[in-house]
Amino acid sequence: MSELFGTLSDGTEVRRWTLERAGTRVEILTYGGIVRSVEVPDREGRRANVVLGFAGLDGYLAHPEPYFGALVGRYANRIGGARFPLGDRVYALEPNDGPNSLHGGVRGFDKRVWAAEPVAHGVRLSRVSPHGEEGFPGRLRVSATYTLDASGALRISYEAVTDAPTVVNLTNHSYFNLAGHDAGDAGGHELRLAASHYTPVDADLIPTGSPAQVSGSRFDFRAARAVGPGYDHNFVLDKGVTDTPQQVAEVREPVSGRTLTVATTEPGLQLYTGDHLSAPFAPGDGIALETQHFPDSPNRPRFPSTVLRPGEVYRSQTVYGFGVDH
Repeated sequence: MSELFGTLSDGTEVRRWTLERAGTRVEILTYGGIVRSVEVPDREGRRANVVLGFAGLDGYLAHPEPYFGALVGRYANRIGGARFPLGDRVYALEPNDGPNSLHGGVRGFDKRVWAAEPVAHGVRLSRVSPHGEEGFPGRLRVSATYTLDASGALRISYEAVTDAPTVVNLTNHSYFNLAGHDAGDAGGHELRLAASHYTPVDADLIPTGSPAQVSGSRFDFRAARAVGPGYDHNFVLDKGVTDTPQQVAEVREPVSGRTLTVATTEPGLQLYTGDHLSAPFAPGDGIALETQHFPDSPNRPRFPSTVLRPGEVYRSQTVYGFGVDH
């Protein structure tokens, strides 16, 4: 089901698609591919929206930088120096995070209106990113399909093809608070993460070199524990790149009993504890679990490649499963 959600200043309509199955109700916007809400029950059967967002389009337009619920691209996370080599050229991007490129640049995929069409138990969003958009090479035809499976899990499936070599790294930027979107600090959420390594970063959050072991550090979530503040880091998932989604994370909110599982085909997961969120939210009100390739991969030959060439198909899937403990 789709309905008008708002209108941009140029008259472009933004629509809201509502998906409902097996106790999960999800709203998707054609603006930015945003996951506006995810309603699921707690252990007492009380329903709440567990992602941060806004009731109307104006909220998203007024608060673009936290990327609330957005589809992020053409390159999620950071590219150092807003430039990268590919073939015999160096491509300069639009810097929007100091000297670096973040989440696709000044006007990335999160600030575009996508075409939408219904699919079984979901909606497929698509657009064409022209050659040179935000400095990226190649005309990229890209889609993101949001579906609910028989258990009520939200699956996001990405596909893209290009007419020239380029780099692609897509993710969803939802902030989760399993106690409810208006419940305040999410630092007490308990996280287990199947990652034995992470990528250390400099002051600009650009990787400094090879992955480091999490053992003996605050980055060790291999056994479930409270998250707390202070994280905006890429974790190197033990499973690596896979053809089908493999479970890599579990989150539990003790008071409500709500749980979240994350399965993905991606090799990395950026844990961001929302330390820079601002009004109407506060720092730490939500936790982002961004499944993706590693930051600055186009400048790091030893990282898993994000290069897409003509004739290839970029594919990525992430599944968010919801439940309760008793």
